[in-house]
Amino acid sequence: MIEEGPPAPKVLRMVYFVGAGFLCTFAINKWREMEEKKSNLKQQEKKNQQGDGALFPNPSDSVQKAMK
Repeated sequence: MIEEGPPAPKVLRMVYFVGAGFLCTFAINKWREMEEKKSNLKQQEKKNQQGDGALFPNPSDSVQKAMK
């Protein structure tokens, strides 16, 4: 029988472990970003639905837009 050594050198295993850590961190951050965008969209929809029912936005905004 052939005597086998460790599955991989220690440095290579450490690189794999660190790489997996970066990959998981990236995935978690991307998930949080997607959830935050979804939450912001829901809040904007609520604001639009809870409007005062006016056909036009706030008059002060209209004047500023017209001046630009």
